[in-house]
Amino acid sequence: MTSDGSSLLVLLYLIPLGLALAGYTASRRRTEQRSVETLRAAVAANLTEPASLHPAINQNRCLGCGACVTACPEGDVLGLVRGKAVLVNPTHCIGHGACETACPFDAITLVLGTEQRGVEIPRVGPDFQTAVPGVFVAGELGGMGLIRNAVEQGRQVIESVIASLEGSGESEALDVLIVGAGPAGLSASLAAKEKGLRCATIEQETLGGTVAHYPRGKIVMTSACTLPLFGTIPTGEISKESLLELFTTVVRRTGLDVRYQERVESVARVPSGFQVKTSHSSQLARTLVLAIGRRGTPMKLGVPGEDAPHVVYGLVDPEQYRGHSVLVVGGGDSALEAGLSLAGEAGTSVALSYRGDAFSRAKAANRARVEAAAAAGRLRVLLGSTVTEIRPGASLVKTASGIEEIASDTVIVCVGGVLPTAFLHAIGIETETKHGTPLH
Repeated sequence: MTSDGSSLLVLLYLIPLGLALAGYTASRRRTEQRSVETLRAAVAANLTEPASLHPAINQNRCLGCGACVTACPEGDVLGLVRGKAVLVNPTHCIGHGACETACPFDAITLVLGTEQRGVEIPRVGPDFQTAVPGVFVAGELGGMGLIRNAVEQGRQVIESVIASLEGSGESEALDVLIVGAGPAGLSASLAAKEKGLRCATIEQETLGGTVAHYPRGKIVMTSACTLPLFGTIPTGEISKESLLELFTTVVRRTGLDVRYQERVESVARVPSGFQVKTSHSSQLARTLVLAIGRRGTPMKLGVPGEDAPHVVYGLVDPEQYRGHSVLVVGGGDSALEAGLSLAGEAGTSVALSYRGDAFSRAKAANRARVEAAAAAGRLRVLLGSTVTEIRPGASLVKTASGIEEIASDTVIVCVGGVLPTAFLHAIGIETETKHGTPLH
């Protein structure tokens, strides 16, 4: 072959390769630009602190392959900036952990807290037992935001409970009282039932715990896990609604008895274990498993009528309010997402009351959606307003124009929660603060 022929052959190979490389470079540049814009928006909105377990990226190890970005079920939590993986939308992260698994260079570690914002968790031993003998912690309260791991902890904690009961003699008290019916609490309850323990489970809200308060359609699981007495929850992306439906099926099939809308008010040490006073009863238990999550007790408004049955502290299923009038109180993402979900139901009249002049604490996307829903007449927004009284079928709301009566078959209060730290300390449980450090 002549030199001219060889040169032509080389060109035939190089031209497609060059075009492919140019296309890849352009695509990469666009992707990075989107990541930069997402990060800038998060910084501008002061939404830079992850709420719970999240990835810490070792920039020296990261080679910018993007595997973590692709693996994240939320789609916009991680991005590439200057050739490195970066947490560009921190508040969207709920600790799936798929990024850590996907990274081929071990550049990602799941941590709690940041240098600026510490996260307080109970101090527990390898058996999940606190400094108070007989009191165990599992799941989100202990920092374990991953559902599959919370489920596994729920099973393991019952093994530790059984070990602690050995040789302690007979008692009329329950073997274990499980507080919370989220993933860890449900798993612990099933394991206790499977092992034949005398047990009871109480939940201050509804089945699913924190999961029930995630936005509609949110992906909450990506990996398989096994529930005692039931079997394996298959792998694949599972939404909040699908998981809650599965949990309901599990409770029905296994005959598990969960006492909902029952809140722990006090815990006292007694010779046979613990005397637990709840909002409905008093219970004697030899051991306690706290699987109460980190939301704590919902914060109240402190107004007349707030204890009425039609006042709730979170939205679980928007469809149950179809055709009703609903007043949502709050200015954070949970309030805005509740209002938007309800506004999407046919025939539902929705008003959103917030004491501030702007939804500055909420994500930009939620603020934009609320503005659009208000402009379309699907959602009434009452900024600079406060609820002064809740009555059957209506609520009194103070606005700049005076007191207004707002139709409200249901009032949903989304103003945050009182963290369970004081409750833990009252029992005698020691806590520690994590500042961007691994759980263990």
